[in-house]
Amino acid sequence: MKPRLIPNWKRAWRMFSVQAQALAVAVLGGWQALPDDLRASIPPWAVVTLASVLLLAGIVGRLIDQPKVRE
Repeated sequence: MKPRLIPNWKRAWRMFSVQAQALAVAVLGGWQALPDDLRASIPPWAVVTLASVLLLAGIVGRLIDQPKVRE
């Protein structure tokens, strides 16, 4: 079975699930890009918790009807 894009893939950026997951990637990527002395001032559990909440929000967002996305 070949994977196929959803019919409204051009509007994917409007989907809450895509936005939440993009934020999670940005948080984790930003954490890695921080200098060590700055990273030491932020507890790692806070970064992991924030990324986890955003990823869970992405799952929930995928299940919710989003009228802005409909064609």
